[in-house]
Amino acid sequence: MLLGFKIILYLNNSLLLLCFILGISRLRLLNNKEKWYIFYIIFLFIIEASTKVALYSFGLPDANFLYPLYIAGEFFILNFLFSEKNNVSQRFVLPVLVLALIFVLVNGYMQPMVDLDDIKVISNIIIICFAGYTLIREIKEKHFANRFLFADACIFLYYSVSVFTFIIQQQLGSISQLNASLIWGLNNLLSSVVYGSLIYTFLKLKK
Repeated sequence: MLLGFKIILYLNNSLLLLCFILGISRLRLLNNKEKWYIFYIIFLFIIEASTKVALYSFGLPDANFLYPLYIAGEFFILNFLFSEKNNVSQRFVLPVLVLALIFVLVNGYMQPMVDLDDIKVISNIIIICFAGYTLIREIKEKHFANRFLFADACIFLYYSVSVFTFIIQQQLGSISQLNASLIWGLNNLLSSVVYGSLIYTFLKLKK
């Protein structure tokens, strides 16, 4: 099972790299709202690359210091993406997102008030709500831009399942390595589906 986990992890990293390269090459084919998908992938690539550098180049025991940045950045980018797609006023959304970002960073790097995994769950639930509402609009309203319908559906699926993954994360220390590998292998597999959906969408874009 550990071998299967590593294979999924390598697949995940390879798809992220391919998605990053392909997304950059397709940037000029996207409108301003759609470019936030590229920003999302760039952010995830930077976090993943920084993790690898911290662990393998600097020999750090872990890269947990990146976790608050990951939560805050992912929350900000995805919620801003979906708010833009739904034409929500930036005068309302931007201050709320900035405050949420500040809260996560302060809580992550100063005296913690709330467990970061709890914040991650709340963040994912908010992302799910935005993604779900966007999907409903894309399906019901024919005039609503839907070039990223498949990607939005995969994002909704991934973060929905991820909520349950992070809810039980506190128990991972008391369960077997096999079960832990199964849980995180599923999480990596679903994130690979998100990368695959974006790769598919980028390849379909036409000039």
